[in-house]
Parts: sequence; structure tokens; C-alpha cells
Amino acid sequence: MRFIHLSDLHIGRQLHQYNLKEDQEHILGEVVEYARMLKPDAIVIAGDVYDKSVPSAEAVGIFDWFLTALSALKPEIPILIISGNHDSAQRLDYASGILGQKGIYIAAKLPQNREEFLKKVTFQDEYGEVDFYLLPFLKPGYVRTVFDGEMPESYSKAVQMLLEREPVDTTKRNVIVTHQFYTGAGQKTETCDSEIFSVGGIDNVDVTPLLRFDYAALGHLHSAQKVGRESVRYPGTLLKYSVSECNQKKSLHLVTLKEKGAPVEVETYPLHPLRDVKKFRGTLKELLKTVPEEEKEDYVSIILTDETDPYRPKEQLEKIFSHILEVRMDNSRTRQKLMKDAEVVRMASPLEIFGDFFQEMQGRALNAEEHQVMNKIAEEMEEE
Repeated sequence: MRFIHLSDLHIGRQLHQYNLKEDQEHILGEVVEYARMLKPDAIVIAGDVYDKSVPSAEAVGIFDWFLTALSALKPEIPILIISGNHDSAQRLDYASGILGQKGIYIAAKLPQNREEFLKKVTFQDEYGEVDFYLLPFLKPGYVRTVFDGEMPESYSKAVQMLLEREPVDTTKRNVIVTHQFYTGAGQKTETCDSEIFSVGGIDNVDVTPLLRFDYAALGHLHSAQKVGRESVRYPGTLLKYSVSECNQKKSLHLVTLKEKGAPVEVETYPLHPLRDVKKFRGTLKELLKTVPEEEKEDYVSIILTDETDPYRPKEQLEKIFSHILEVRMDNSRTRQKLMKDAEVVRMASPLEIFGDFFQEMQGRALNAEEHQVMNKIAEEMEEE
């Protein structure tokens, strides 16, 4: 069983002020060509198809083109899709019944009661059946109705409780497709500026419930990496969505499952973006003279090290670079200013922030009754 593992397409995303339509169409076109060449048995998309829960018509058009191009390949390749935290479950689920008849299996909604279970898709190869379990992104409050109104105490508990009720046949090969921030015991995961996580790591999910599956196809983190073992993987994004990713090598992941108990094989194939994301550092004079011609069309972050602020640096740089993300100064003067202005930032709770706002507006602190009301509202918001 060979399948391509994708995640975090983030169709419709911008990089600073730049529309990435051309870049995304180009890289998705390369995925189609890899699928044509590799002829996988399936393609898995582990969430965050779109960058926004209400995607633009342009973004929907790009994804429609992508699915149509994949569906036109021969032999036909089934496509499995789950929703991520950036997707709207209701919008992504639209027409999923009809699409399922055409080999495009979408799981955007979670079980809503004790009688419902995760969507399961089964394939057959020379070694027998392979079951794919599709687990969309969840928060504890999303699955409360499955457990008779009892809300799991954490993200980890919610995933654990949901997977423990699944009748997984461990004599067969099983794949879980899921979109969460998974962490292994004692292992640090690599994150990027283009990802957003809850303060304090409350959305972290313990990877342990996934270990009974032969492969865990993860989505959410933008850096390709394993979590604890080779068979639990994030493939990362197809494109670089922040300057912090400039040194990463993005690739397409092809997963091979052989007989039950055999090690999973993961092959990577290089991706070639229309424009790369680069970081340059040096004096204005150096950068204007030494940048290779083939890098002038890339998305660039520039740090100038001139001790004397140059005259209109961005205007001069724009004559060389066509896609400037930012221009910053780093010299002895700016470093001294940063040291002088540095402050200790206190992480306040939403209730503390509102209390400070109330004090500013009303000239007095919240009284005991008002504090109790706001505390109740904060707890209800956390549950939601």
C-alpha cells in the first residue's frame, strides 16, 4: 500500500502582503505530476486545506482545480481529506456524500453521539486490508455530546477517549489521519512562526493513543518531522509560509506499508517552488552588488547592518528585489535601543486583562459580584 501524505495546504494564504495564488497553483501542479509519475494507491490530506474558515472564491477555485486534476489521473487515485483547525467543518463537508462515490472521501465532522464513529475507508492490496480512520481537528467541547454531555478535561483526553471507543482490528494494518498538535514524551517538536498555538500549550496532545496504528498521518505543524517514531509523522507544508522556514527543504512524502509488522517506509521527493523564501543580511552596498540573479525574484527578508542609516534603503532594494517581505536594521544603535526598551512581559489571563480594561474605563476595580459574573463567562468561553 503506497500513499502520498500531504497536509496544511493553506490555500488562500498570503505571505506578508503578497498573494500566493501563483505559488500555490505551481506547487499543487507539481504534486499532480508526482502523483502521475508515482501512481500511489491513495492520497491523504491531513487537514488545513484552506487558510481561512471562510475561504475566498479564488481559494475554492484552486482546490477545485487540484481535486479535478488528481481525479483525472489514470489509474484513478482515491483521495482522503480531513478538516483542520483553519477549515470550516460545515463548508468542507459540503457534497461529501456525492464525492465519496467518486473516490474523494471527506471527513470534516466529528461523531455527535454514542452511535456514531469515525469515518473509516478500507483498501485492499496483496497483503490484505488497510483501514484508514479519519479524525478531523477537535477541541474538547466538540465531542461533549458523544459522552453524554461530559466534556473531556483536555485535548489529550478528548483524543484518547474518542480513539479508545473505535473498534480497531489490530490484526490488520491501520492508519490514523489526524490534525492536532501532537507531542511525544520528552520530545521537543519543531514549530514555525506561521503556526499558532494556545498560550501554555493547552492544545498539546499526547501521542500515545496513536501508537496502536501502523502509521499516523499527522497535520498541523509546518515542519516535516516524526514524533517519537518513524511511523508517526508530519509531512510539513508544501510551501514556506514564514521567514522562519527559510532554511527548510520542503518535500513530498510517499508512505509504503508492507505486510503487518514490517517497518513503514517513507520516501521524500523534492519540491520546487515558483519563488523561494530567503533571508539576507549585510550592508546595503553589499546586497546591491552580490545577490545572484536567480534569487532576485524570491520572497526576501533583509537585515541591513550599516552603522549609518542609508538613504531610502527600501527604494534602492526594490530595484534589485521584486518581492521584499521586510527590511530591518541591526547595528550598534538599534541593539542599544532594544536593550534600553526591553521590558518583562507579564502573561495575563483574559479575566485579568478585562479587569485592567474595566479599571481604565470605570476608574475602579471590579467588585466581588462583577468578578464572579466575569469568571463564569470566562469559564463558559473556555468550554466552548
